[in-house]
Amino acid sequence: MTTLLQLNHVSKHYGNDTKALSDVNFSVKEGEFVSIIGPSGAGKSTLLRCINRMVDANSGEIIFDNVDIAGLGKKDLKKARTKIGMIFQHYNLVNRLSVIENVLHGRLGFKSTLAGALGLYTEEEKRQALQILGVLGLQEQIYKRSDQLSGGQKQRVGIARALIQNPKMLLCDEPIASLDPNASKIIMDHLKNISASMGITVLVNLHQVEVALKYSDRIIGVNKGSLIFDGPPNEITAEIIEAIYGSEAGDLMFDLGGQYAG
Repeated sequence: MTTLLQLNHVSKHYGNDTKALSDVNFSVKEGEFVSIIGPSGAGKSTLLRCINRMVDANSGEIIFDNVDIAGLGKKDLKKARTKIGMIFQHYNLVNRLSVIENVLHGRLGFKSTLAGALGLYTEEEKRQALQILGVLGLQEQIYKRSDQLSGGQKQRVGIARALIQNPKMLLCDEPIASLDPNASKIIMDHLKNISASMGITVLVNLHQVEVALKYSDRIIGVNKGSLIFDGPPNEITAEIIEAIYGSEAGDLMFDLGGQYAG
């Protein structure tokens, strides 16, 4: 498998004393499903946001699809971002717009400012939006306003908006943090299916270790901005969980069978 993403010595600090990321190095292959775990404030969100330059790293290389994202100007960055779909914890939908209108917003990166402002979409783009919504089980909600949807439905709209970009990679920032267990399972099943059936690389930040163990090809553990672990789920031990989560590790009630509760 080809390497799609490579981070070399990536660091990010806020002000003089707050280190969000410290000398982070890892690579991700095409089609891989990678979960990033760690306690709150570990740097998980900053890491994802540095990859698509929502936040600028202070140093290091972020090579995506053979291009160093960190060095791109505005026009080239816009082009690179069309290949990277972003899914947010709080959905980032426009509430007053319909489901299909929100999904079509995923095409804005491909349009001129005027075409985007006027909402000019091709028939092919509309057809693709309907097809993706069907795959995600939202065919009944197409013309509903987004503020009429449940949290799980909103997140599926967010996934559809990312998929209509035809991305090579999805960055998912705590996509199930606001959802109940049933809705969370639906979202994670869809993300796993997307990765497996479409060959799209998925990087997902998760607070739930048991979910990461179940769905991931690989897990990256982060604490205080540093990589603590990078490997397959079956290599996670109680000691590694303690190294990643510190004092919070006990709350996870980890046992060597790989089962978590709480």
